Amino acid sequence: MSEDEKLLKEAKKLPWDERLTHKNWKVRNDANIDLAAVCDSITDPKDPRIREFGPFFRKAVADANAPVQDKALDALICYLKAADADAGRYAKEVCDAIVAKCLTGRPKTVEKAQMIFLLWIELEAVEAFLDAMEKAIKNKVAKAVVPAIDVMFQALSEFGIKIIPPKRILKMLPELFDHQDQNVRASSKGLTLELCRWIGKDPVKSILFDKMRDTMKKELEAELVNVTGTAKPTRKIRSEQDKEPEQEAVSEAVASGPSEESAADIPQEVDEYDLVDPVDILTPLEKTGFWDGVKAAKWSERKEAVAELTKLASTKKIAPGDFAEICRTLKKLITDVNIAVAVEAIQAIGNLARGLRTHFSGSSRFLLPALLEKLKEKKPTSMDALTQTLQAMHKSGCLSLADIVEDVKTATKNKVPLVRSLTLNWVTFCIETSNKAVILKAHKEYVPICMESLNDGTPDVRDAAFSALAAVAKSVGMRPLEKSLEKLDDVRRKKLSEMIGGSDGGPPAALTSGAVSSSGGIVSSTQGGSLIKRSAASMLSGKKPVQAAPPSKKGTSAKSGTSKKGDGTMQLKASKPVVVEEVEPAEMSLEEIESKLGSLIQTETIAQLKSAEWKERLEAINSFKEQVEALQQLDPSVEILVRLLCALPGWSEKNVKVQQQVIEVITHIASTASKYPKKCVVLCIQGVSERVADIKTRAQAMKCLTTFCEAVGPGFIFERLYKIMKEHKNPKVLSEGILWMVTAVDDFGVSLLKLKDLIDFCKDTGLQSSAAATRNATIKLIGTLHKFVGPDIKGFLSDVKPALISALDAEYEKNPFEGASVVPKKTVKSSDTPSLSSGGLDSLPREDISGKITPGLLKGLESSDWKARLESIETVNKILEEANKRIQPTGTGELFGALRGRLYDSNKNLIMATLSTFGGVASAMGPAVEKSSKGILLDILKCLGDNKKHMRECTLNTLDSWLAAVHLDKMVPYITTALTDAKLGAEGRKDLFDWLSKQLTGMKEFPDAVHLLKPVASAMTDKSADVRKAAEACFGELVRVCGQETVSKNLKDIQGPALAIVVERLRPYGVLQETFDLGRTTSTGTTSKMGSKIGKSTGPADRTSRHGNRAGASRVNPARSSRQETLMSVQDISIQSQALINVKDSNKGDRERIVVRRFKFEEPRLEQIQDLETDLMKYFREDLHRRLLSTDFKKQVDGIEMLQKALPSIGKELIEVLDIVLRWFVLRFCESNTSCLLKVLEFLPELFEMLRNEGYMMTEAEAAIFLPCLVEKSGHNIEKVREKMRELTKQIIQSYSAAKTFPYILEGLRSRSNRTRIECADLVGYLLDNHEAEIGGQLKSLQVVASLTAERDGETRKAALNTLATGYKILGDDIWKYLGKLTDAQRSMLDDRFKWKAREMDKRREGKPGEARAALRRSVRDSGTDLAEPSGEVSRSLAGPILNRDIYNNTELPMERNVNLRPVSGTIGPSDWNEALDIISYDSPEQSVEGMKVVCHLLAVATNDPEGSAMDEIVKDADRLVSCLANKVAKTFDFSLMGASSRSCKYVLNTLMQTFQNKTLSHAVKESTLDILITELLLWLLDERVPRMDDGSQLLKALNVLMLKILDNADRTSSFVVLINLLRPLDPSRWPSPATNESLVVRNQKFSDLVVKCLIKLTKVLQSTIYDVDLDRILQSIHIYLQELGMEEIRRRAGADDKPLRMVKTVLHELVKLRGTAIKGHLSMVPIDMQPPPIILAYIDLNLQTLAAARMLTPSVPGQTHWGDSAANNPAPATHNADSQLKQELAAIFKKIGDKQTCTIGLYELYRITQLYPKVDIFAQLQNASEAFRTYIRDGLAQMEKNAAAGRTPSSVPMSTPPPSSLNLSSPKFGPLSPVNTNPLNEAKSVNNKVEPSHFSLPPSYGEDDRGGNTLLSRGLSSEHMELRQQLGEQRNDRLPSGVTSGTLEAIRERMKSISLATTVGNTDPSNRPLMSMNGNISHVVSSQDPGTEHSSIENTLQSGVLPMDEKALSGLQARMERLKSGSMEF
Repeated sequence: MSEDEKLLKEAKKLPWDERLTHKNWKVRNDANIDLAAVCDSITDPKDPRIREFGPFFRKAVADANAPVQDKALDALICYLKAADADAGRYAKEVCDAIVAKCLTGRPKTVEKAQMIFLLWIELEAVEAFLDAMEKAIKNKVAKAVVPAIDVMFQALSEFGIKIIPPKRILKMLPELFDHQDQNVRASSKGLTLELCRWIGKDPVKSILFDKMRDTMKKELEAELVNVTGTAKPTRKIRSEQDKEPEQEAVSEAVASGPSEESAADIPQEVDEYDLVDPVDILTPLEKTGFWDGVKAAKWSERKEAVAELTKLASTKKIAPGDFAEICRTLKKLITDVNIAVAVEAIQAIGNLARGLRTHFSGSSRFLLPALLEKLKEKKPTSMDALTQTLQAMHKSGCLSLADIVEDVKTATKNKVPLVRSLTLNWVTFCIETSNKAVILKAHKEYVPICMESLNDGTPDVRDAAFSALAAVAKSVGMRPLEKSLEKLDDVRRKKLSEMIGGSDGGPPAALTSGAVSSSGGIVSSTQGGSLIKRSAASMLSGKKPVQAAPPSKKGTSAKSGTSKKGDGTMQLKASKPVVVEEVEPAEMSLEEIESKLGSLIQTETIAQLKSAEWKERLEAINSFKEQVEALQQLDPSVEILVRLLCALPGWSEKNVKVQQQVIEVITHIASTASKYPKKCVVLCIQGVSERVADIKTRAQAMKCLTTFCEAVGPGFIFERLYKIMKEHKNPKVLSEGILWMVTAVDDFGVSLLKLKDLIDFCKDTGLQSSAAATRNATIKLIGTLHKFVGPDIKGFLSDVKPALISALDAEYEKNPFEGASVVPKKTVKSSDTPSLSSGGLDSLPREDISGKITPGLLKGLESSDWKARLESIETVNKILEEANKRIQPTGTGELFGALRGRLYDSNKNLIMATLSTFGGVASAMGPAVEKSSKGILLDILKCLGDNKKHMRECTLNTLDSWLAAVHLDKMVPYITTALTDAKLGAEGRKDLFDWLSKQLTGMKEFPDAVHLLKPVASAMTDKSADVRKAAEACFGELVRVCGQETVSKNLKDIQGPALAIVVERLRPYGVLQETFDLGRTTSTGTTSKMGSKIGKSTGPADRTSRHGNRAGASRVNPARSSRQETLMSVQDISIQSQALINVKDSNKGDRERIVVRRFKFEEPRLEQIQDLETDLMKYFREDLHRRLLSTDFKKQVDGIEMLQKALPSIGKELIEVLDIVLRWFVLRFCESNTSCLLKVLEFLPELFEMLRNEGYMMTEAEAAIFLPCLVEKSGHNIEKVREKMRELTKQIIQSYSAAKTFPYILEGLRSRSNRTRIECADLVGYLLDNHEAEIGGQLKSLQVVASLTAERDGETRKAALNTLATGYKILGDDIWKYLGKLTDAQRSMLDDRFKWKAREMDKRREGKPGEARAALRRSVRDSGTDLAEPSGEVSRSLAGPILNRDIYNNTELPMERNVNLRPVSGTIGPSDWNEALDIISYDSPEQSVEGMKVVCHLLAVATNDPEGSAMDEIVKDADRLVSCLANKVAKTFDFSLMGASSRSCKYVLNTLMQTFQNKTLSHAVKESTLDILITELLLWLLDERVPRMDDGSQLLKALNVLMLKILDNADRTSSFVVLINLLRPLDPSRWPSPATNESLVVRNQKFSDLVVKCLIKLTKVLQSTIYDVDLDRILQSIHIYLQELGMEEIRRRAGADDKPLRMVKTVLHELVKLRGTAIKGHLSMVPIDMQPPPIILAYIDLNLQTLAAARMLTPSVPGQTHWGDSAANNPAPATHNADSQLKQELAAIFKKIGDKQTCTIGLYELYRITQLYPKVDIFAQLQNASEAFRTYIRDGLAQMEKNAAAGRTPSSVPMSTPPPSSLNLSSPKFGPLSPVNTNPLNEAKSVNNKVEPSHFSLPPSYGEDDRGGNTLLSRGLSSEHMELRQQLGEQRNDRLPSGVTSGTLEAIRERMKSISLATTVGNTDPSNRPLMSMNGNISHVVSSQDPGTEHSSIENTLQSGVLPMDEKALSGLQARMERLKSGSMEF
């Protein structure tokens, strides 16, 4: 036995689902074959295997292996043949899978797919089929669209429009007419022609022709000529097929007569009105000024107003509404003095009647008298308009003959003859267009009117009367006119007979025969056509004639090949005959009766019946009875016998005995005849019902009525009795008749009755009667009904009197509900009597509420006003109440859709009201709600995710109502989906599990509950204890109702810890470990390992295993490890300790040698794929390669994620198998799964970044494996994928080699895909722009790009021209020699483009084309290097620094291309800046673009002219500009989301980009404005709707780049403060609406993650920007954030690893690290004295201790351990006054001037002080200094002023001459400068009299000077010092002594002194290092070469008792000066 046979044999033991998803295709193929055989053997549609197999086909039909897929389709066909309509539950997912995978396959596959679709229609899954077709026709592959159209064509032609609603097909067709593929267009035309056969040409033309191109119209017009005849269905749905054997039996019993089936199948004319959507005309009418116009004095204005109404009402279907006021206005206008206005009003009425139809009935009756009166108008225009309007009112159903009787009577008596004649003409039209039944009812009213008009003196009136009578006769025959004709003279009688006879001759017969033959032709044509599957395109005359084939003899035996019901099921049988029975009997005279009676009854008997003696009549009736009983063939004579008895002795017989005998004879005839005609019942029922009232004849009459019920059914008898009993004057007739109804209901049940009519009759007539006997009889009847229909009947009687209700309740108790157990005592003989109600549990009538679901109601449900929405919901509840909570599903689809939207309402109360309404709808609709609601139960279940208990309770109540209407098995799929939704929340899952447990508790057995096993098992591992408890309770009930065997068989889908828990719970039920192991597919060894893990976890092996788990998890993110473990399968747990990649015995070199080096991509061959699978299994861990080789894309994504997480730790191993990985990626590129491809494209950049970090470059073999595929697939049809591939290619170019990559890209230019060529052309441009030096030797290949300029595709030409323009920019005119031969047209195009490029370069001041390259050539030539042929690494190193580009420039290109900004003239847009800002602020998004154009233009002008004053003016308005634009962002995006262009979005982002590219403008933006802008941008970056917008990917890119630009250029202090503030939860009102389905917590988390990323970017560069920011402000914002959280919340979040808190701690840590203890000097805005102390102080202390412990800083003052130490020696308050601060600052500056190393900085700072405080006398502080020193300072200040005027900073100023050392600190004048001796109170008074603070600001260069000095000094550091720093482990400025800042010259100088001192003395102990950054005694100037002197000076300073200035005060000086500036401190 071969291995395959063994495998197949073993596989047969597996469950079906494992066989069907087995990784070996042969196993799957064999499983599908077996499944088909099993399905073929099923004969009972209720077989449980039908339900078991249903879910398998969704995946089976989507199999990647074509033969397997083919067998799966065969199995599905067999399944559908065996199933019934219940299988429709699987239709949607299976149809979707077929659409996605089968319609593009092989022809046989497509044919089978079409066959399956038709079988789904047979099973009544029409909605699922049409939904799938809507998706199919949107497929971008035309090959898949054509079969979809064909299958719709076949479905329509076979099943007809009763099954396939044409309305949905009509909606699909318009988008197919303009399809780019001609086959699709041809098929759509064929489908249109088929629709014409079914619904007529005119409806199709009017609906579709407006949406076609003219060419298509002409083609279809030509084809429509060939469409002849009408269509007829040839195939039936399965439920109708099941009834056919019964119909055949009946048809064989009756030999003659026309066929009922053929009569039923005669195609009915489809009304176009039903195919179009209603249009609301009331709203637009209000906007037209109609009401003002109709009241205008000028007739022209009145006419125009009414004409507007006429135009609006000309639509085919008008939405119902309140037209009462309009009709009142039109009625007045009918009589307008101006005839034109009147005619327009009449035409408007006609249009309203046509558009509203029955909704216009009331208004029509209101307008009719005025219209008939207007007939007196003789003008032709008025007469024509009136005639058309009156005819339209009747034809549209607004008026019937019964409605207009009184108005016609009035009009025929009008004194104007014209009114009388035209009215009768209109009546004639109404009679001719009415059906026979209506005329039979109404003729008694109209014949007298016409007879009276025959005597009119006007000939026209008489002729009109004759026409009306003739119309009546033609419709119902002459009998109704016989009595009237007797009154006419011979002349008139003759004329009338001629009129009737002339129209009654041959033509009708000919017409009938023609119709019959036509019908016969159609039948034969469809029969013949059913044998061949026709395509839609075959309908076209060029393909195949539309006319059907001639009649085929084999047509009657034709059957569908897809039928499972046997050969006879689908045959077109000889249908049973149907007699269109006339119910209303025609009048017949006694003579006619006697003549037709013949010898049937003896003449003597008839004569005696006429006798006046009752005894003779009695004898005669007895004789009559005997003769009738003796008749052998009674059936032919039934009607004539009954007519005779009705005439003789007749129902007016007074003798009781004769009456009794008459009734008995009729009873005998009715019971004996095989078919008793209904017209006979009509003849007798009036008389019999009257006899019921007589006690003497009651018994016989009741028996007769019962016999009638047996003959024709009780439904017909009851309907006739309602009217008779209601109108009869004798109350006994009513009461006794109701009593008979009681017995009839008891005998026949309610299945044949119209219960609604019966209940209405009881309620309106019986219970309202004044006679007690009648009320009691009615109560008894209702009680009997209760026995059959149950307590639901009470809902129909809720509005009766309380006394009657109590009587009814008593009757209910006497007749308890028995339901289906009640068996009818009598049956109906007539087999064709329809069952009017189902009887039993659901027999109460349901009302059709579709008419009440108006567009106004649906619109109200979508209203923006919550009150309107609530009112609409209450209206729905009211409709349910009015329908007695019993409704039909008809027409409720739109209502469900509208109510679905309210489940996501922002108002929670409305959601709860909607839930209650859904519960009411479910209760009212019953089981039909499951199909009608279209999956809305899932939306209801989502409401359990709400955190409010009331909401969840309301949801559970709705579920209870749903369960009462629908069985739980219908709800299980939705509940399963809801339980797996993460958004449901712990409380929602708990409540749902509790509800499930409650429902399962009441069940004994429920196998469908096994589908809940997976979510229940998953919940048993939930982190919420309540959820786990509820899930375990539900699990126990689940095992009880399903059985432990069923549960154990379904463990395969459960993995990880959940599986272990389930097995543990199943052990008490006796489930063995082996059962658990069966659900796995791993080897025996793996199974044994798993068994040890599931057992007890106490042994050493288990501890080792768990230790291994922790070790493995330590490589990945610890925060995700617990969640990842739950996702792991049991197999993975057992092997996770193994290495992910095993590179042992790796033969990478051997593998690379067999790689074929080619540039062109070829699809991987089968053997290559097999080799790849072998390599993956060899080198990759089992769980990884199993995922990578899976056919399920989700598992492939899991595999990539495993690689992605392990990437940092497996770099070297991955390099060894890089070729294998790349081959696998190529395989994924070739597949069409977008999710997997996006994951690959997410991983690849990380992979290549890792390779770059490892210093690894791809080999040529690896490049040959991957690059051809990447280039070929770069033209993907999804923009997002193309972008990712584009960026990946650029990354490879950077890391691999531009020169080596270039040939692959050139090969892509030859691709068949236009998109690929466009992408490759852009990449060539990128290479020219960035790597021209590297590819210089291959420039001749540009001729391939040049050849693309001749392509037909415009986008390809454009890309090629752009690339060559880039080349022209780099190469100049030299490019022409690389382009090869060009046509004149190509050369002209290129010349124009090059000239344009040159102009653009000139505008941007980029020089001339080729100039940079020429300069480079000259420089290289001068250095002796030839640049003509650069190659290799030399060219790469040469090109790097010269041709480097800013990374953001490339990102901004799309915005520049889309928004072409030009100077705007005053005539076109706004003329100045202010006007432009106003337009941006107040105008609409589209109009504001003009304002933005002006702003961009002015910004560009100001930027290009930095010397001018324009920029200064703009800076003043910068904040206003950004504020306007920030507010405009949301408006423009909302505007675009409503369907508008994204043009305004691009403009607003581009304007912001231009603003923030300028640092001056950026810094002028206020913090509040920046807050609004950043918040808005981040919110739109998170909005899920943006990618779906027009150019959504470009907008996202622009938002990203703008955000980066803001972070780079805006004031960094404001940016920090804003972002830290945004870490708090965002106000819900700031989120864009409509909100997504995500909870507010999830959205805030995403937002804070984005804010954290922005803070990370700012923090990364904090070291270089530390002096650009106001540390006091930042620390204040951190303090506020921490205080708002509180310590408890901080501890909680720290445990949860909260990102925002972690980010704030990181920022604070960086600040402390960079500033050391000096950070304490920046707490001026933090209340450090508050109790308890601020939280920030504890964190600063903690960071200082941590950094000090890491030897990264040391304390600044010995013994300073707490915050009070810094002020311990200072008696003054913590906040010094301005005087002391200024003096401290001057003291520090004088120290710097006294040191020759820092004198220049000191002088610059002193100069700044003089600028800031011009009124402070600096020299007054130097009274004791020497004159030389003061002169030095004076000269230095003058020099600084010159330098500042020249724009020079201290970094560029030469070192000043050292100052003289003559400053004496012993003077008392300098005493206050020391912090110890400061007296702030006295000094404040003295200074306050001199100095007046003014508003000022520190210049930006103040902090930059320090950095500049730092840079200069760092260059001068000796190598010895640098080596020493490295030996001490110091990096950058992180380990400076405490108190020394990293940004000043003196800090580095002092650090060098300390290092020198440590080196000289040999003491490296940090405790012996100098503790201060500057000497307190300025007179002792220390030299850097004399460390001993410095040491002694420090000692002297400490001994002198004057402490030096703590750097805390100096570092906080800038913040304090800002406070001085703002006026918060006064001198």
